[in-house]
Amino acid sequence: MKACTVCKMISNKDHCPNCGNPTSDNWSGLLIITDPEESNVARELNITVAGEYCLRVR
Repeated sequence: MKACTVCKMISNKDHCPNCGNPTSDNWSGLLIITDPEESNVARELNITVAGEYCLRVR
């Protein structure tokens, strides 16, 4: 699994399917957003697309 260096979405790809930026193997913390419109956490982190996200990526 890899995480986007910009939006922090987790995927198996070398480039993020959400924003197209490069991904990294060096990440930690897992956050799953199922309903970004109703989630206070998603609102705080500016997440608008449901999916798996990391908390920190390098």
